[in-house]
Amino acid sequence: MNKITATINHIALYVHDLDRSTKFYKEVLQLRQIPEPFKDGWHNWFSIGERSQLHLIEGAPREIVQEKQRHICFSVPSLEDFMENLEELRIDYGNFEETSKEPNLRSDGIRQIFFQDPDGYWLEVNDDHA
Repeated sequence: MNKITATINHIALYVHDLDRSTKFYKEVLQLRQIPEPFKDGWHNWFSIGERSQLHLIEGAPREIVQEKQRHICFSVPSLEDFMENLEELRIDYGNFEETSKEPNLRSDGIRQIFFQDPDGYWLEVNDDHA
């Protein structure tokens, strides 16, 4: 019997304002925008790994309630530098409980912070260097 191991291909986020969300993911997470095949003005794609992508798709209603337990996580080389960038961009962030800007410390030693994108999607950024 062959083993089947799934890998992530892409994550698609339904956004209200494509330009605003594109700017956010470029400036805040410094993702590299890549060509998208539709060329319809409703999609923008980003590289989020060797073979994975983030797809932004315009057309969502203005407000969608998002739960923090449903989030996307990114890792960065320096959580301190990343938090400094969030401060400069005036983006609210904090620990999971939203009681402090100090990162949570997971039981495995990984530090993490949480914040929301322009459409309210929750994002985690951590210093996992595995």
